Amino acid sequence: MKLFFSHFLRLIILLVLVAVGTFILLSFSPVDPIRAYIGNDLLHVPPEQYARIAARWGLDQPLWERFGHWFWRLLQGDMGYSMLFNMPVASVIRERFATSFALLAGAWLLSGVLGVTLGFLAGRFLHRWPDKMICRISYLLSSLPTFWIAMLLLALFAVRWPVLPVCCAWDPGNNAGTALLSERLRHLVLPVCALSLLGMGQIALHTREKIASVMKSEFIRFARAQGDKGWSLLCHQVLRHAITPALCLQFASLGELMGGALLAEKVFAYPGLGQATIDAGLRGDVPLLMGIVLFCTLLVFAGNTISAWLVVVLNRSLERPDAL
Repeated sequence: MKLFFSHFLRLIILLVLVAVGTFILLSFSPVDPIRAYIGNDLLHVPPEQYARIAARWGLDQPLWERFGHWFWRLLQGDMGYSMLFNMPVASVIRERFATSFALLAGAWLLSGVLGVTLGFLAGRFLHRWPDKMICRISYLLSSLPTFWIAMLLLALFAVRWPVLPVCCAWDPGNNAGTALLSERLRHLVLPVCALSLLGMGQIALHTREKIASVMKSEFIRFARAQGDKGWSLLCHQVLRHAITPALCLQFASLGELMGGALLAEKVFAYPGLGQATIDAGLRGDVPLLMGIVLFCTLLVFAGNTISAWLVVVLNRSLERPDAL
């Protein structure tokens, strides 16, 4: 219970600091929310109407007064109103994240499974040609930006060989309520592949190093002396000890995954939370940006906390006498 309250207190402090820092940074943005909202009709808007819009949105108030009003509403459960989507910020985040969740979950699972599998094979055939090939591929994927991978997949499998959809989360004419599951899955393939390649290389290299280290440990020599060998030794002993850091790294990489999703959704015109973040930034929708930043901060903190708890729980299970 003490550990829970400690993490909860750290979360509250983190959210407050992130909120203050984000609000200050957004105040230096060159984007005028009113000009972005009015668009080409700005020349036909008299100064009096411009001032009324600014007063309605609270943009005529000092910075700290605006932040105080926003923070007080947040404490009451009101995240504000999105000027871009003309609906409450909480509703925008809920709808957009529901679309992004399938993308993030699919990429998270695929990168973890492929990364651990490739790292396991590289560690099994250490310093041989499978290991060298996997290492080169992993280093290459780790150095490539997400948007470049996304555009390459788009050019190959949607333009050169049009076997998959070019963009969006469903076919034109449909929406989230009418799109079929098979249709959604087809539109998910390319974004999930592009996003999963972002973290796969890092997990593969990390798993490889851990397996190589475990293979040299004393308890593996003891297991070999008892008769364990080959794939039985690798699966029952080595992989059990190497999977712990891979799982922790996977949960700790949620922030990187969400950053990559922002670029992937832009390339594929995927109507998720990342696309909404970019649109809100370009249009100066401060309430929506603040809500998204706090929501993403909460998710990243949750991933890091789960990662820390996994280290403690899994290490305790491996330290039991019957774990060897």
